[in-house]
Amino acid sequence: MAPSSAHNNGFYVLMLVGIVVSTMVATCAGSFYQDFDLTWGGDRAKIFNGGQLLSLSLDKVSGSGFKSKKEYLFGRIDMQLKLVAGNSAGTVTAYYLSSQGPTHDEIDFEFLGNLSGDPYILHTNIFTQGKGNREQQFYLWFDPTRNFHTYSIIWKPQHIIFLVDNTPIRVFKNAEPLGVPFPKNQPMRIYSSLWNADDWATRGGLVKTDWSKAPFTAYYRNFKAIEFSSKSSISNSGAEYEANELDAYSRRRLRWVQKYFMIYNYCSDLKRFPQGLPAECKR
Repeated sequence: MAPSSAHNNGFYVLMLVGIVVSTMVATCAGSFYQDFDLTWGGDRAKIFNGGQLLSLSLDKVSGSGFKSKKEYLFGRIDMQLKLVAGNSAGTVTAYYLSSQGPTHDEIDFEFLGNLSGDPYILHTNIFTQGKGNREQQFYLWFDPTRNFHTYSIIWKPQHIIFLVDNTPIRVFKNAEPLGVPFPKNQPMRIYSSLWNADDWATRGGLVKTDWSKAPFTAYYRNFKAIEFSSKSSISNSGAEYEANELDAYSRRRLRWVQKYFMIYNYCSDLKRFPQGLPAECKR
């Protein structure tokens, strides 16, 4: 006997509910409990909201930090951060990828605290085989303490791209043909820490941390990692890859950020490199 239309309607409603629930499960599957370990700072590092929110705090006794359970070798890492509000001078919120050991590789976002009303400075750096000194610094074009913003790293054998709210701010290309080491062999974990660096962080250490404003707290949410296989990345190489590195809109955005918001570029620092700029700067 054919089912009645009422039964049909009920069946379709159940199907729709099932689809919605399965979509929600897929969307909410990621959790800071699953993906990260709180590594130092005691209860200054917290995971809450059912694993959907994480916070790090700094007081006069200690900062705090976390790291990913997994290691990654090539991929896109996204994290939303809301930085320490108010007078955060002297504090640094670091969010980065790193391997271990004296010849470690590292890809850094560091957010240098400020006096109330002054802009944060976003400090970027890349270490290969234990050697860094590839700093670029930017002012952000928004207040990073009022809302969450997405900070991303795309890491492929051909290049590393830093993005803020999907706007590229920096591209570091593989310059191995020029003798420049590139991080491509050491898997890296994701780390973040909030710590006191008032000996250098704000105006070169002139402005110290005001501990009467402690605790200082930063918040994290919406972590996402997409892993790339090295084979698929490497196959997309050469001229074809160069053309696809950034589309025309992204290249315009990159030029806009670097023209109006970059405040330091090691590739322009002739005083620092009197014997000549690093090889990758001459491309």
